[in-house]
Amino acid sequence: MTAAVAFREARRNEVPAILALLRDDMLGQTREGDDLAPYLAAWDAMQAEAANRLIVGVLDGQVVACYQITFISGLSLTAARRAQIEGVRVRPDLRGRGVGAALIGDAETRARAAGCRLLQFTTNRSRSDAHRFYDRLGFTPSHIGYKKTL
Repeated sequence: MTAAVAFREARRNEVPAILALLRDDMLGQTREGDDLAPYLAAWDAMQAEAANRLIVGVLDGQVVACYQITFISGLSLTAARRAQIEGVRVRPDLRGRGVGAALIGDAETRARAAGCRLLQFTTNRSRSDAHRFYDRLGFTPSHIGYKKTL
């Protein structure tokens, strides 16, 4: 059964609800803070960047899913434009109901509309359920990702 979630750009007053989704996660529990100020500052910075958008999924007036999408122009792959998705979350009680697939479908639609030829993301090695989900949606784990905390 697929829940009828509508996806749209997030609003500033929804940052607390988005933060709750980010926290309601095995990794987010330890890395997200309680002070709302830095998150609102980040929201404001994102709004100033035309190619950086925060998207929410809304069901019955409540934010139940989210992701961030950033459009990147580059020279590699014959100057392919790509979309990077981050912070993909679905409220736990809605998992397994098609919301995640709809969320990724929304990201793909936005990426195509922005002229992107590639949709990419990184995922933590510990997220084995997420890896199976992305495999089912046709993504290929083609690269090894590296990060360095600054």
